[in-house]
Amino acid sequence: MFDILTIGTATQDVFLTSSLFKVLRDPKHLAQIGFTTGEAECFALGSKLKMDKLVRSTGGDAANAAVTFARQGFKTAMLAKVGNDEVGKEIVQGLKEEKITIINETHTGETDYSTILLAPGGERTVLVYRGSPLTKKDVPLSKLKAKWAYIAPGDIQPSLIKEIFSLLKKQGTQIAFNPSRYYLEKSSADVKGLIAQSDIVIMNREEAATLVDMPYKNEKGVFRKLDQLVQGITIMTDGPHGAIVSDGTHVYRSGTFREIACVDRTGAGDAFGSGFVVGFIRSNDICFALRLAAANATSVVEHVGAQEGILSENDFKNKRWQFLDLDIESR
Repeated sequence: MFDILTIGTATQDVFLTSSLFKVLRDPKHLAQIGFTTGEAECFALGSKLKMDKLVRSTGGDAANAAVTFARQGFKTAMLAKVGNDEVGKEIVQGLKEEKITIINETHTGETDYSTILLAPGGERTVLVYRGSPLTKKDVPLSKLKAKWAYIAPGDIQPSLIKEIFSLLKKQGTQIAFNPSRYYLEKSSADVKGLIAQSDIVIMNREEAATLVDMPYKNEKGVFRKLDQLVQGITIMTDGPHGAIVSDGTHVYRSGTFREIACVDRTGAGDAFGSGFVVGFIRSNDICFALRLAAANATSVVEHVGAQEGILSENDFKNKRWQFLDLDIESR
């Protein structure tokens, strides 16, 4: 049996960096035309832009989380759709070098692909192409045996994820669930049912607001509704502003570690979520879990790519990661 199984996506990520990518912040007007955070990454329409740098790496929620668990010393497996193209073979080989078991290594189709447009300061926009999502025939249900599962489903059909949830819960597996925007926008009834079965639920602030259909800025209202849906631990991340965690009794607010330099925020959410799960499994202590999560996310944003900066168990012992600002309040 594995310590943890990750389920979701594995991709090839191509990073394009240019000083010509501009970040605009205009909450009032941008929100009115669909940019809910009030921010947008822009460049001139019809222009031909010179890129400063190009980097290729492996990404995807399931792959990123699996690397965290493996580097932290857990016996780790991954279930994700990886094509039989050359890119897919490179991804599989790289994950095996991290000592990650690929549950369903043989299948057909194209590997998922992302292009990440990196602006100065680490802000980015991700353009995603899904080769083909996992289907039931790709999932060897008899092999899904783990103490914990970290599920970030991407656009895998809710019916399949519900079946996987049911199987895992019958086996006594504890589940950390990181629902995708596809689930939050297209399958809210399904995602609420899955959330109710989860031991840990991880979303960013924008995703949480979408799920409960409340304004992005209404933090207290969003969290109040989340507490009604989640039976276990709720985590709402807020990028460089830290995170808020509720266990139904207390609310924990964490800051962030000071960054040496913010190079690329891609994968920070995966690093935080998987880091929190590692810390919670290891200590059953939310404060410790938040510290490990914040350290992992900070290290990741200091590198280009979602996996380069992921911490090992030994890396986390560095004195840099020993103190994190935290506030705790009763519900």
